[in-house]
Amino acid sequence: MSLVVLDNKMDRIAIIGYSGHSYVVLDACLKNDLRVQFYSDLFEKDENPFDLQYIGNESGAIFDWNLADSYILGIGDNNIREKISSRIIANGKKILNVIHPTSTVANFVQLGHGIYIGPQTIVNALVQMGDCCIINSGAIVEHECRIGNNVHLAPGSVLTGQVTIGKNTFIGANAVIKQGITIGDNVIIGAGSVVLNNIPTGEVWVGNPAKKLR
Repeated sequence: MSLVVLDNKMDRIAIIGYSGHSYVVLDACLKNDLRVQFYSDLFEKDENPFDLQYIGNESGAIFDWNLADSYILGIGDNNIREKISSRIIANGKKILNVIHPTSTVANFVQLGHGIYIGPQTIVNALVQMGDCCIINSGAIVEHECRIGNNVHLAPGSVLTGQVTIGKNTFIGANAVIKQGITIGDNVIIGAGSVVLNNIPTGEVWVGNPAKKLR
């Protein structure tokens, strides 16, 4: 299991994205005594609540990837997060996990890189989680769940045991997924939905019980 944040606290660390979701990630970094020095975004922000140095737009042709040793993802959108993580890896840099100290992560879980696990979350035994996932505040991932790359579980969502979630899928706030359900890639589950059936790739489901949105 990797609870990790960092191999060397002297590393130069940059966060990509500097608004909204990035603020909760940065707060978790502070609570882990992890010092982030830089940020990258489309442009330099007027507000700088964490007093970071702007190093440019990481998608630009002249961006200097060597300004930081390691990167953290501060982007909530699954598709954008996937593109950015690919750029980081292509440039030979590490993507760190950030795990809030109030979360509970069981032994014998498998975590990829670039994961954010928020406050008061629970990740239980034998969970397997891919790269660049967001497990947001108060979410619960029960035993033996399988979560693909770039999945986003919104606050308060619950995966009961042995749930499988495909890559780039979004589970809305306070949604509940029944035990043993399989959800495909690029699926959106609306806030407060209760999912009782398997869901194929690329669909949008909402409601209690959840139904396909036409």
